[in-house]
Formats: sequence, structure tokens, C-alpha cells
Amino acid sequence: MKSDRLLSILLLLQTRGRVPAPELAERLEVSVRTIYRDIEALSASGVPVYAERGRHGGIELLPGFRTDVTGLTADESRALFILAAQGAHTALGLDAALGSALRKVMAALPAPHRPAAEVTSRRILVDATRWKGGPQPAVDLETLQDAVFADRRLRLRYRHSGDAEPTTHTVDPYGLVAKAGVWYLVADRRGEPRLFRADRVRSAKVLDDPVRRRPGVELADAWEVLRRRVEERPAGVDVTVRVRRDRLDMFLRLNAPALVELPEEEGGEGAWVTARLSYPSLPAARQLLAFTDRVEVLSPPEVREELRAAAASVTELYQRTDGSAATNHQVSAFS
Repeated sequence: MKSDRLLSILLLLQTRGRVPAPELAERLEVSVRTIYRDIEALSASGVPVYAERGRHGGIELLPGFRTDVTGLTADESRALFILAAQGAHTALGLDAALGSALRKVMAALPAPHRPAAEVTSRRILVDATRWKGGPQPAVDLETLQDAVFADRRLRLRYRHSGDAEPTTHTVDPYGLVAKAGVWYLVADRRGEPRLFRADRVRSAKVLDDPVRRRPGVELADAWEVLRRRVEERPAGVDVTVRVRRDRLDMFLRLNAPALVELPEEEGGEGAWVTARLSYPSLPAARQLLAFTDRVEVLSPPEVREELRAAAASVTELYQRTDGSAATNHQVSAFS
């Protein structure tokens, strides 16, 4: 919209001083001719703006002119720019809006605070995704957002963990939560709080019916109940292992979610260090086999037996298929 573009030009000039017309045109994604028309509109509305042509020319406000927007402290300005670095706006389709908002915020800052805010945006980067998380499935949040902001019920086709086919649910959404790079829909289903991973939503439809939330319950309240429900689940299988020191860094990175106690004597002598982990079930501990003889389970015995049986199954598989695989290779070589 033209009014929004005029405000963006004003705030950019207030923040940067003299700015060449081509740079303004590129940042605002319009033509240079449109920029000059906008400058004429600003001047006609009483803004003391002028343009100078030539190699060092540009568009500039008269010295001393400022819009009357104040109030942010230095710490508040840093906090805003750190918040902007978290990246949630990308999934919500708000990249362009964020850029415009930051220009307005920068122009609103008292002059002494601007350098600190600019340094913060260049020196602080927040990446909420985990290491080795693998490729993330595409997530379409548009319909979920529509229901959240319109206060309407949602009909979801949702695939629960462990289910081969999706199930249909009608839910009453409270809002969206980004947790460690994963988006969740917080909603009531039949009056009970539920958590739905956005990447498991196969389809979503906003209904005409108004949302039916529990009285007095906000998003933060429902999220706290669900968060505690996940974090306070009964403990699974506690496992004590020893890790070869030369694989410790990789072990810590890949097993961070399961660690309940950091390795003992990490700075001490010896080839091995000890760590404690917790898995939801015995089969989940099989991932330790990826470290072969660099990780040994010390306890409990049932986990040692689980890994022994898994290793035996792999050995049997390759012993059984070795002959047939070799024969197939020979046949294919002569065919």
C-alpha cells in the first residue's frame, strides 16, 4: 500500500540519512520513478524531504527533522532484535512484515541506542533447530493460523505417531507454539487439551462454527498443562554406559535428548567415561549400536541383552543372505 511505503521511506531516511533513490527502489521493490513520486507526496504532506542529483546525491530529510516516536530503552531495543532473530516469522510467512517492522523500530529508537541495536542484529543469531535433526517436512501453517486468529473451529486429518492412516478430529484451537524448531497446534478436543504436531496434519479446514474454548483458559495455560504432561511422563529405561573418550563429542551430540547425567570424570584420565541416559523403551536403546564397540552398556542387564539380541539378528541376517547375494551378483555379472 502507498501509505505504508511512504512511512517506510520516511523511517529509512530518518535512520540512514541520505539514501540514493535506486537503493530505496530496490529495498521497497518499486521503480525509481515511483520513489520520486512518493517523495513528492511526502513533501506535499509537509515532510521536509528533498533530492539531490549527481554522483553523491540522494534523498534526504532536512537536518533535525524527526518523527515523534520515542520510549524504548537500550535493553528493550536489544531484546526486540534478538526476538526477531529466532526465525519463527519465516514459517508464518512474515518475513516482509518483519523487515518493515524493524525499520520502524530502528527509526523509533533514540539515536544513542541505535548502534547497540544494529550490533545485536549482527552479533546474535538464534537457531532453534537441533543438530543432526535431519530434513524437516514441509509445514503449511496458513490454515491453522486462519482458524487461530478468526476464533473458528478446525477439522483436521491428522496422523498420530505409530498410525499408518490419518484420523479426523474437530478441535477448538488456542494457538500455535514453536518448540525447538517444531510447530505445534494447541487445541481442545472434546473439552480436553491436546497437542498436534503441525507436520503431521494432512489437511485442515476452518469451520464456520465459533471456537469453544474452556472459560478463562488462554494459550499459555493450555501449553503449560501439555508441556508438563510430556516432561513428567513416568521414567522409561535408565541406562548407564561407558563411552570411549575419542567418540565422546559425537556421543553427546547424537544422544542429547536422552542424557540425564553428563559423563563422569570428563576431564580425567583413562580411555572411557561414564554417562547415564533414559529411553522410553528397551528397543529405543538399540540406537547405541551405532557406536559399535565405542559404547558399552553397563546396566541394566535387560538392555545389554536387548543389544546382544539385536546384534545377533544383524549377524544372522548377513550370514543368511551372504551366499544368495554373492550368487545374484555373479548371475547379474554374466547376464
